[in-house]
Amino acid sequence: MSRSKRLPATHAFVKAGLSCATGHLRSLAFCLAAVAAPAPAAACSLSLVLAMDASSSVDHLEHDLQLNGLANALSDPEVVQAIEAVGGIWIMSFEWSGQRQHFLQFGWRYLEDAEDAEEAAEELRTSHRGFIGFPTAIGYALGYAAVQMGRAPADCARKVIDVAGDGINNDGFPPSSAYKAFDFEGVTVNGLVIADQDTTTIDYYREHVISGPGAFIEVAADYEDYARAMKRKLIREIIGNGYAARN
Repeated sequence: MSRSKRLPATHAFVKAGLSCATGHLRSLAFCLAAVAAPAPAAACSLSLVLAMDASSSVDHLEHDLQLNGLANALSDPEVVQAIEAVGGIWIMSFEWSGQRQHFLQFGWRYLEDAEDAEEAAEELRTSHRGFIGFPTAIGYALGYAAVQMGRAPADCARKVIDVAGDGINNDGFPPSSAYKAFDFEGVTVNGLVIADQDTTTIDYYREHVISGPGAFIEVAADYEDYARAMKRKLIREIIGNGYAARN
């Protein structure tokens, strides 16, 4: 069993205060040091499902920018600092496109430190594209993510699904049907939108995709901006809704 598969032993939960909720990423170190407090052993602080868009609107270069952007964000020192501050997280990642096109990039694993994060990042960097030329089935992606969340190895204090995409649903049932058909109780769904100078997708994600306590949208100006947006998004998700709610 690799280090990244270990069950957590003890955890430090972050209690995000108002200073964190209104702070900036450059003050993250101070923020985490100020709010982190020892806590009794628990299952985990966060289970996180990452869902990356691989539909026909994403070309090969854009797919690579997403994949490497996610890998770089996951292994970024500030993201690792956030992971260590909460005592570790459970995480899995898949790419989605059409109704039945869901490709597992890596399954559930426990990230506790920089080495764990780098192992997961390396799997992303070496992952191939699962499908080419399929439409954008966000409802089905949400359903698949909900099923994966139900298979998480631990009952975490917070459950978050992170859906990234550059377009609206154009295949299969809509997100509203997914929310009716699958179990999203206690689950927050956030969105990362690649806007590319178009606000249509931002509005769609805000109105139809994000859901649950503290849900928010992070916007990447384009695919070149993906790594920056994903880093910021991961930090907000890892350290909790107190910080996320500032938007």
